[in-house]
Amino acid sequence: MSRAEQPSRRTVLAAAASVAAAAVAQGVVPAVPAVAAPETDADDTARTETRRTETRRAGNGRPGHGRDGTRPIDYRSWTTYSDWKTGTAKGAGAVAGDRPGVVIGSPAGTTSYTDPHTGTTATWEYATWTGPVHQLAVPATETIASWNADTPAGTWIQIELHGTYSDGTATPWYVMGRWAAGDQDIKRTSVDGQKDGKSTVWTDTFAIDDASTGLRLTSYQLRLTLYRKPGTKLTPTVWRLGAMGSDIPDRFTVPASTPGLAQELKVPRYSQEIHKGQYPEYDNGGEAWCSPTSSQMIVEYWGGRPTAAQLAWVDPSFADPQVCYAARYTYDYQYGGCGNWPFNAAYASTYGDLQGVITRLASLTDLETLIAAGVPAITSQSFLASELTGAGYGTSGHLMTVIGFTADGDVIANDPCSADDDAVRRVYLRREFENIWLRTKRYNASGKVVSGTGGVCYLYFPACPTAAQLKALAAVGVR
Repeated sequence: MSRAEQPSRRTVLAAAASVAAAAVAQGVVPAVPAVAAPETDADDTARTETRRTETRRAGNGRPGHGRDGTRPIDYRSWTTYSDWKTGTAKGAGAVAGDRPGVVIGSPAGTTSYTDPHTGTTATWEYATWTGPVHQLAVPATETIASWNADTPAGTWIQIELHGTYSDGTATPWYVMGRWAAGDQDIKRTSVDGQKDGKSTVWTDTFAIDDASTGLRLTSYQLRLTLYRKPGTKLTPTVWRLGAMGSDIPDRFTVPASTPGLAQELKVPRYSQEIHKGQYPEYDNGGEAWCSPTSSQMIVEYWGGRPTAAQLAWVDPSFADPQVCYAARYTYDYQYGGCGNWPFNAAYASTYGDLQGVITRLASLTDLETLIAAGVPAITSQSFLASELTGAGYGTSGHLMTVIGFTADGDVIANDPCSADDDAVRRVYLRREFENIWLRTKRYNASGKVVSGTGGVCYLYFPACPTAAQLKALAAVGVR
């Protein structure tokens, strides 16, 4: 998060795309052919404005809903043994057990991959799993994939999305992430420069280029490619794979919701600000670490924490070394920051008893439903200092953790943009918070119209949720 209002570097570069030289995105052989486009760049400090500022479909509905009253969000996941058996596998296989998943069986072949961030070329065995076509209940202007996996040293995974447009044509296979829990075999990375003239992948988000035309994504498939060092029996295991498609009405403001809960969860409090200057190789240090700091708070709420051995590389003089750890292991080497949304969810799932998803929520009522079941949420928002009383800063993109609601319905948040850990707990006015989080359009400090996230959030919850947690998650569209 940045205290200053900044234009998104990705938005600026998008405007220059028509005159930029095309560059071919580097690809892995069994993946889709590379897509030509100009390189783009963005950082965690401008995370929210990295969404396209295209004209979106206008609509006026009840809180969190479209004009026809329907929920404009469709999250679908594959998590069960039966789910994994519905896919088409080449060298991959489904495994049962307490946490079913997909693994490498007999590899489909070998391929080479040149890591764009190290220049190192290595040979890998691979297997693929391609999911069935999912028909979106809500034809989407944006789609975000997320996943949970175990990638032992010597393994990694690639996630791709392919879809059908409302005009009957198809997208290419877009790379939504090349990911490993560690950073020794490959550097986890998004892939810039992917577009087809109708849609673009902006780091972690598939987006229709011009939603005002009425074009939408009506269905999609997800594909996993699992990699391992040749001649070994190593394998990644993917436990959860899903995507959220949405068509959020264009809006500068949202209708006010009615308070319905007074409850506060005991979530650890960590400040990103005390990490300023620490490990600048991860997006200039703690000033930009709102996302991993928020992730670590909820990971520890659920009982997860790096071991002493895992933290051994951190300077022992640094407070809260686990925040430095979270920054390192959420860092996207192409994006140049720790704010890749799915990479944060995947990081949370590296703690064996947790799941993580990226979705949108429709209202503060959805947040109340989750809090009532003991599930906190990480929300993404951007605002001027004058738009959020008590924050003391303005930001073009910031993550914070919602942990409860006061008796008046105001939002209790652990805001990592605080001077120290003791100052992290904040109370923000309900009406202000719901507007800055749920809107899709806003004016920045220069008076320019820029975009908002429309309710994007991270949800982390147990691998084996309670009945109450399952009910609450289902109520907000997560199964």
